[in-house]
Amino acid sequence: MSAFTFLHAADLHLASPLAGLAARNADLAARFAAASREAFTGLVTHAIDTEAAFLLIAGDVYDREWPDLSIGLFFARELSRLARAGIPVAIVRGNHDADSVVRKAVTLPDGVHEFSSNKAATHRLEHLRVALHGRSFPERAVPDESFARGYPDPEPGWFNIGLLHTSCGGHAQHATYAPCSPADLAARGYDYWALGHVHDYVEVMREPPIIFPGNLQGRSVRECGPKGAVAVDVADGRVTGIRRLVVDRARFAHLDVALDYDHEDEASVLFAVATALRPQIAEADGRPLAVRVTLRGETPLHGALAGDPERLAAEIQEAAHRLHEDVWLEALKIRTVRPARPAPAGDGLIDPAALLAELDHDPALRRRAAEMIAEIAKRLPGGMSEADEPDLAGDLDQLCLEAEAMIMTRLAGRGC
Repeated sequence: MSAFTFLHAADLHLASPLAGLAARNADLAARFAAASREAFTGLVTHAIDTEAAFLLIAGDVYDREWPDLSIGLFFARELSRLARAGIPVAIVRGNHDADSVVRKAVTLPDGVHEFSSNKAATHRLEHLRVALHGRSFPERAVPDESFARGYPDPEPGWFNIGLLHTSCGGHAQHATYAPCSPADLAARGYDYWALGHVHDYVEVMREPPIIFPGNLQGRSVRECGPKGAVAVDVADGRVTGIRRLVVDRARFAHLDVALDYDHEDEASVLFAVATALRPQIAEADGRPLAVRVTLRGETPLHGALAGDPERLAAEIQEAAHRLHEDVWLEALKIRTVRPARPAPAGDGLIDPAALLAELDHDPALRRRAAEMIAEIAKRLPGGMSEADEPDLAGDLDQLCLEAEAMIMTRLAGRGC
């Protein structure tokens, strides 16, 4: 068996709406949407330049049903580049591009094999003596059925690969689909498992290799850091190397900045944000960077920060631009608290801060407010992807803090 290298990708989510980002910055959302396509183009170019043996895509090529045919035409065009270079492609559909979800069709070029959703089957690459085993999702939700147990036995004397979209092992940020355990997969006797669904790079097991490559391009602040695919080296019928290929064209980052009594004014806060931002800019290496900044801690500046969040966000954006022209504030979250102070000495006076704090934690008020936030999120243009879903508890805390700070500022202005 000859030596070769193949590429494994998953979760392209082409045409993801990026509704959360679009609601804050439509121009930036358009650039990140384009980055998803550019990342796939970059992967195809890498496959051609390095003469990869074949490309595997483990589900969720599309985010949902297409609004028009342009995204399908784009995908087919890129696959045609691989076909002209003689590089085969094998695909399984996942929960986002299941047969029941994506109904439009654009004919894919020769050399592309899309596994059926009826049952697991084997596709052979005769010239390499590689047996690919896979099954696509028939429906968006496959929460209970374990596809892996129905996969064919390995082909003796061939290099066997399982291609599967699954929540193997369970991951907190991802819904359960086609569940299985690492032991289930290892028991099939394959030489490599090419998984999809989890958007982080995860080595579930090294022997045999069971790998999530992560998605090609981050779509929200929940998907931070480098994104891409993997290159797998094979020699003498066994995996000899697994390398990450970073192909993303834009990045998200989340900065948690701790504030305390040493931060005496707004300038010191901006300095702390800039200090935390510099390493993220360096890692992005010139890519557009969308950053969520969360300020935390007990600080005397709480009232000033939470009382005028829009102006503070503008100052942070300006500080970011002083460091790099393509760094953008995705959102500012103020999670600071005012310093604890002694309880009133029983003088009968009402403590406004204590009353407001009590309201912040009223269960009925929080439940109703959370329902309203969720309802507003559903009505955003274009719908929301999983990556855009709001952080209800965090957003509600933000709103309560801002309201409390504004009320206290107005009371202070009246001498209360």
